[in-house]
Amino acid sequence: MSNENKTIFDFDFSLIYEYFASLERQGPGSPEATIKALSFIDNLTDQSQIADLGCGTGGQTMVLGQHAPGHITGLELSYDFVDIFNRNAAQLGLQDKVKGITGSMDDLPFEKESLDLIWSEGAIYNIGFERGLTEWREYLRKDGYVAVTEATWFTEERPAEINDFWMFHYPLIDTIPACVAKMQKAGYIPVATFILPENCWIEHYFVPAVKAQEKILAKYPGNKGVEEFIEAQRHEAALYSKYKEFYGYVFYIGKKI
Repeated sequence: MSNENKTIFDFDFSLIYEYFASLERQGPGSPEATIKALSFIDNLTDQSQIADLGCGTGGQTMVLGQHAPGHITGLELSYDFVDIFNRNAAQLGLQDKVKGITGSMDDLPFEKESLDLIWSEGAIYNIGFERGLTEWREYLRKDGYVAVTEATWFTEERPAEINDFWMFHYPLIDTIPACVAKMQKAGYIPVATFILPENCWIEHYFVPAVKAQEKILAKYPGNKGVEEFIEAQRHEAALYSKYKEFYGYVFYIGKKI
């Protein structure tokens, strides 16, 4: 198996967490994109309950905490990420409004119909877009919202190299019209859809990742597993640079009906 064809699950999870813990965002995104998506959400109040599923260290959650009313719970599988998340909230003075907890997005620890908004940037792929929307819906109150980003094809056809890469890593990737149809089928009104701009990938993800890669390579000199993992990250960045007109992340915002 070549390094570029290893999924992230083929690497040591402790290595993965250490690497991504050093990044403000664990995937493409930006404060501007988060705020834009939030602008489509109506009826939030100081009593609203919001869950950010697969929140990582909370890069986007802190933005939500600074711009959305209500209480926000960040759910993350990694204890280490949750520790960083809660430290970040305290440093920003958001500890009374934003709280990170450990848990899995396929077994949510919330009461049914208790949430006003479910958020998830770059994480719903862990259980699949359609499954996530379907299962999470029952935790939303009537007229509650879901806002997620999902890796998406921009075209019906694309070069074999990038098609094969995504089919190996995430075969559930689909086109924008297909994802909107899945959102409707899952019981939502599609409120808004927009493509994350290139700077969400470059300035807010790939560029900061370079320093993190150099740091971890220096910490573990000669470690083949580390070298292969970093090679895979760099291969992903190179593919995006080459094929960015064919795919990217898309924000999908829906309202429960």
